[in-house]
Amino acid sequence: MIDEGCRILAEKGDISAQYHLGISYFNGDGVEKSYEEALRWFTMAAENGHVDAQFHMGWMHYYGEGAEQSYPETIRWFTMAGENGHESAQFYLGQMYEYGIGTEVSDIDALEWYTRAAEKGNADAQFHLAWMYRTGRGTEQSPEEAIRWFVMSAGNGCADAQSALGVAYFNGDIVPQSYEAAAAWFAKAAEQGNADAQCNLGLSYYRGCGVEQSFEKAAEFYTRSAEQDNAYAQYSLGVMYQYGEGVEQSFEKAADWYRRSADQGNPAAQYNLSLMYRDGIGMARSESRADELLRASAEQGYPDAVSDIERKNGGGTVH
Repeated sequence: MIDEGCRILAEKGDISAQYHLGISYFNGDGVEKSYEEALRWFTMAAENGHVDAQFHMGWMHYYGEGAEQSYPETIRWFTMAGENGHESAQFYLGQMYEYGIGTEVSDIDALEWYTRAAEKGNADAQFHLAWMYRTGRGTEQSPEEAIRWFVMSAGNGCADAQSALGVAYFNGDIVPQSYEAAAAWFAKAAEQGNADAQCNLGLSYYRGCGVEQSFEKAAEFYTRSAEQDNAYAQYSLGVMYQYGEGVEQSFEKAADWYRRSADQGNPAAQYNLSLMYRDGIGMARSESRADELLRASAEQGYPDAVSDIERKNGGGTVH
């Protein structure tokens, strides 16, 4: 039950009590859950300057909980909370301006709100800010600033930033190339379940880049990533099952993983699966399905598929 003293204080205008009542109704804590009642008490507190209530008002209008769904109202309340220093409101405002949710896309406004949240230590805002400096959105492109914010975000536990740092070190584009550093960052993100990092760590083990080469470890991390629908990991697992690298050889499992990847549009998987349909390996033979997949792969410019079709057409082009 809600403490009656809290309700009395709320009715007398105590904004902390009003916010507490709003939270109680929002969560159904000690009272029957009611978004409408939550909104009523949040409104009272928010209009009198309670910053967390202002954030919740934005949240409820975003999802249409207890109020009509309204992105403009979300922006209004998030802006109020953000101006009062609410870190999460600042981050979500950055998102709304970056992706044009309820407003025109504005890289400059996104940069401003991400910066405010990032300076308060918000790891997600730091990650998005890093990408804006990386790509020159809303600001002059700056690899140095990008790396600074990626490192800060990664150090604060953001798996996406850890994965991005891994890619930067693997490619050596905005930092000195280091497979060892890449693998270390991929491992940190992979431990948090980041599918891209799991896939890239699988690739590192497959090639022996920055880690001791191990097909078994490659298969382990590719599997983790593939089960989260990473198309490249699914394709790579198909290759490993087809040739028995780190796993027991199985054409049926190879075909299954190729199929999952091909369904997501991966041209290499489409090509390999077309060959398996053509030859009846791991599945019933189907010339029509083989041709369909071969053309889908070629239309994406996959070289082997393009060459096969050109040979079929007597040297003509793909249409």
